[in-house]
Amino acid sequence: MKKIILAVLVIASLSFASKQEVTVSILPQKYFVEKIVGNKLNINVMVKAGFSPTTYEPKTSQMKKLANSKIYFAIDVPFEDVWLEKFRNSNKNMLIVDTAENIDKLEMKEHSHHEEENTQNHKKEESHHEHEGLDPHIWTDPILVKIQAKNILDALIKIDSKNSDFYKSNYKNFIQELDVLNKKLEEILKPVEHKAFMVFHPSWGYFSKRYHLEQVAIETQGKEPKPSELVELIKDAKEHNIKIVFVAPQFSQKSARVIAKSIKGKVVTMDHLAINWDENLIKTAEEIANIYR
Repeated sequence: MKKIILAVLVIASLSFASKQEVTVSILPQKYFVEKIVGNKLNINVMVKAGFSPTTYEPKTSQMKKLANSKIYFAIDVPFEDVWLEKFRNSNKNMLIVDTAENIDKLEMKEHSHHEEENTQNHKKEESHHEHEGLDPHIWTDPILVKIQAKNILDALIKIDSKNSDFYKSNYKNFIQELDVLNKKLEEILKPVEHKAFMVFHPSWGYFSKRYHLEQVAIETQGKEPKPSELVELIKDAKEHNIKIVFVAPQFSQKSARVIAKSIKGKVVTMDHLAINWDENLIKTAEEIANIYR
């Protein structure tokens, strides 16, 4: 009996080892790639759970593993600006695919300030938006994921054409799943259209645009707000009637808790990088919908 079990384990390990490998930057991409490849390929993830793709530095063991990858699926997150060329040099035969190709990106909006001056019954309001390049968080919009899925499919067929029909079938099913998910999110959020929510890191811009919400960011250039900025944020939150503040586990909750307490709102930990991508979007939508009912 032991010999049989051992034989099964050996066969399983050999099967696993014989599979081609691809690498993705973040966990949501793993979800997308798995939907199309099924169990045909092994999928490596660079930014593990709990880490930020803004400042991530790959480990030596990850760089070694990258040498076996047939494809690197990039998504334009900040750490790739530094590391993508190093990945290319470490594996000259690896196909590097930008899954964000053909997607029009939004400006990365941080928090806005509102200054009011009253001079002889004249009221002046000035609004200033700080930008930090283009917003990479395209995976928070299921419709944009359809474009990413097509980019993934095309790359997979390039390296593994013999399984192209399998990949195309899975891709078609995934597109249908994305349409169903989008419809569900629309139904959840329809009653709260144009409502605002606050978030430490502005990672829900595409989600907000798709479902007609307003995202108000806390951080300023990736940093905790200064006391004077915190006062402005609390003022903004009250003006927008915000009742919920999202914080990803990769970031501090200090400012979020101060703001939530001041507006009698709720702090919710919500990870925009979660592997259970579809469930996470539904949970985010439900949190927003429930707080405004």
